[in-house]
Amino acid sequence: MGDYEARDGGVGERVLLERSGSSDNPSHQVLTLANLLTFTRLVMTLVFLWVFCAADLRLAGTVIYVVAASSDFLDGLIARATNTVSWFGKVLDPIVDRMLLFSGVLGLIIRGELPAWVAVLVVGRDLYLAIGMQIVRRFRERPIDVVFIGKLTTALLMFGFSDLLLGAPVVDGLGIVDVSWLPLLNATPAPIGMLFVYAGCVCSVATAVVYSCQGVAFIREAGAAEARSE
Repeated sequence: MGDYEARDGGVGERVLLERSGSSDNPSHQVLTLANLLTFTRLVMTLVFLWVFCAADLRLAGTVIYVVAASSDFLDGLIARATNTVSWFGKVLDPIVDRMLLFSGVLGLIIRGELPAWVAVLVVGRDLYLAIGMQIVRRFRERPIDVVFIGKLTTALLMFGFSDLLLGAPVVDGLGIVDVSWLPLLNATPAPIGMLFVYAGCVCSVATAVVYSCQGVAFIREAGAAEARSE
């Protein structure tokens, strides 16, 4: 089949794969430019935490965080453009993304500038998806592909946290609600980035629902295929 091959992607599933290093057929390479960029983002995440929290350099920490967040787009672009998409990168990239998100949440929590429920939601959703992914992998070899709303969630949260880290521009509370745990939507002034964080939280819940539906569908398909083979 030339540069293409077919293999089982799970019970009763056939997947047509492109040449090694493509998005549909990742290679087993580790030392690639895209993976180096992903690892660099991991290092920058640790540097950000020290600069922002320990050294108390707000602007410098925010710049490091924004640069690290921006590199998330570049490593995927480079991997696809150079045909060096790898399994190592597909595993490492989302882990580093989560670490970067958590570091922003942790930094803001330490400084008392983020409602605790946001941290619980962001961390809790990721734990839920991580457990669900391991369950689905028992029925389907190929990981569930990233959906658009998942990418949108990451973008909204990254942008929102970046603005909260910068702490500007601060706007007056909108007074829409009268609860203490929704700054900016209540009468409490907050950076405009808080609105993006709220939007990211809504999309985060929606993403969990989408992945849950996909996971249940894959498990049902695997069960049906197994029943037909008996």
